[in-house]
Amino acid sequence: MTPKIDNLMPVSADVPSTKQRLFVRYFTGILIDLVVLNLFVEYSGRVFISSFTISLLAAIMLQLLLKLTIVVEHWVGDFFKSKLGGFMVFLRFFFAWLVLFGSKFVILEAISLVFGNNVRFEGAFHGMVTLIVVVVTMLIAEEAIVRFYRKLN
Repeated sequence: MTPKIDNLMPVSADVPSTKQRLFVRYFTGILIDLVVLNLFVEYSGRVFISSFTISLLAAIMLQLLLKLTIVVEHWVGDFFKSKLGGFMVFLRFFFAWLVLFGSKFVILEAISLVFGNNVRFEGAFHGMVTLIVVVVTMLIAEEAIVRFYRKLN
């Protein structure tokens, strides 16, 4: 007879609050970004970070800026979604793409301003292509972990 998982949990275990769930979500996102960032530092030759502490701070900053980008993209999308017509649908997708693509320039400049030469993305278009590859990899890794977590249910 196999024991149920509920029998292994303490009686006093509480359901996490919304703030606790958000903390775990963003904490996990930062750790995933930290791992991806440092794997690029170690294996790519196009991402340079001066120390682990700087990479942790950069991962936190990237997580915040990426979440802010998604908030802005949704805000822009909702603005155009409330309008009628095919041209508004086109504008919704165009401006969503513009926000998502243009945010990478803002992120690169913000990283440059905050960290200077301690964090560098090198390669095509002054490191922009490398940054895009890193960010897309971070998003894919985060999504993969979320899907794996949901399958555990």
